[in-house]
Amino acid sequence: MESSDEERGGGRKDCDGEKDKQLKEQLNCEEKGVIELQENDKERRKDGRRSGTLWRSGWALSERLAINVSGMRYETQLRTLAQFPDSMLGDPRRRSRYFDPLRNELFLDRNRACFDAILYFYQSGGRLRRPTNIPLDIFMDELLFYELGEDVIDRFKEDEGFPKEEERPLPSNEIQRRLWMLFEHPESSSGARIIAIISVMVIVVSILIFCLETLPEFRLDKEAREASHILLINVSENMPLPQSVFQDPFFLVETMCICWFSFELLMRFACCPSKTYFFKDVMNIIDFSAILPYFVTLGTEMAKDNDATPATSLAIIRVIRLVRVFRIFKLSRHSKGLQILGQTLRASMRELGLLIFFLFIGVILFSSAIYFAEADHKNTAFISIPHAFWWAVVTMTTVGYGDMCPETVWGKLVGSMCAIAGVLTISLPVPVIVSNFSYFYHRETECEDQTEYNHVKTSLWEDEEEEEEEEKKEEELWPRHGSWQVTSQRSLQSPREGPSLGTSSSTMESV
Repeated sequence: MESSDEERGGGRKDCDGEKDKQLKEQLNCEEKGVIELQENDKERRKDGRRSGTLWRSGWALSERLAINVSGMRYETQLRTLAQFPDSMLGDPRRRSRYFDPLRNELFLDRNRACFDAILYFYQSGGRLRRPTNIPLDIFMDELLFYELGEDVIDRFKEDEGFPKEEERPLPSNEIQRRLWMLFEHPESSSGARIIAIISVMVIVVSILIFCLETLPEFRLDKEAREASHILLINVSENMPLPQSVFQDPFFLVETMCICWFSFELLMRFACCPSKTYFFKDVMNIIDFSAILPYFVTLGTEMAKDNDATPATSLAIIRVIRLVRVFRIFKLSRHSKGLQILGQTLRASMRELGLLIFFLFIGVILFSSAIYFAEADHKNTAFISIPHAFWWAVVTMTTVGYGDMCPETVWGKLVGSMCAIAGVLTISLPVPVIVSNFSYFYHRETECEDQTEYNHVKTSLWEDEEEEEEEEKKEEELWPRHGSWQVTSQRSLQSPREGPSLGTSSSTMESV
């Protein structure tokens, strides 16, 4: 009995030992499993750190997108387009409108030559270059279609030489704003065009008066009256003279013109949003210089300064008359051609300086040479080097008045060399000036071409764009629930959950 009890107790101990061993083995296995799980987690974290960029870009190494542009098939990686997510091709939702599920490609009925530059923009990371054979207006239309962004378009305009559009504030007062647009921007309304036409007509009348009063039958009366006022004598008893300049019909017509110019200038000054910019504007300076001679003449007529010498008074009056001719530059406010000419001269100042410098050197050289070549001739017209300056300028510019000409053989040889040198000297910078004028002219005409061209609709969902925009606005105000929200989230989800082409299919499901 005792032996059997001992055997039973030993068996129990063996069972307990085996159970303990099994428990230990289970604990060890669990510990090993936990350790393995921890190691796996560490390895996953390491792999995630190493391949962190694979989700951003490398995930799409095998993902390519086919783009059919008017029959020309292009293929590019999705990560190339994803560099600019705000553009039409970079946004999966927007480009899905042009997705053809039958051919598994995007179809764009657009200009193929322009798309080469657009695709290079994505491939180069933002470098936009217009093909030389593509007009500027067509390329600008393509940029707007692909929605590359205002910053890219502004940078492209700057590279193309477009002047920066300065933001000029408008007057805060409603009445001042309307008057400012009326007098400053002729293209703003029909009333502004009428005022611009009236202004041009007044300028033309003023210039005609300035030219007509120099005719002999009118000039003699005017000069006699001025001389009588200065010398206090009547130079002609037979010729009746007006008592003052205020009875001169030319003066009366000019007074009416000056009244309009002054009214126009005062209205712009009163309504100008920035007085500093007003005084810095060249056109306003021209307007002020156009009316200034009239008031100076009016002051001299009313003052009748007897202390001034006749020669000084006549010189002042003649200078004032000369300043009146600058009134013609008022037409540049209403003429794009004159503005282009001014821009050309401003851009060609270096070339014009070189031209004057070359002419100066040639005049000095050939005037000296012709003087010494004609020195032995008795009746020579080249009595000194300064007297020969006029001949050198006329010869180098190929005008040739003929008032001075060489008589000797050596003098004619110098004259021939002077003419040839003048042709070569002038021909060098002139093409650059012409090129600048052509550039500004074509830029102005292309910028003014605002004709809208309606392209053929190639998207199945293009007719519903307005509805989608309204739905987006409604979603922002009142978030939707249900299947549409799920599909829209799928279309906008990150590339981890699937390729970018899947976004187009999810969007199609929502439609």
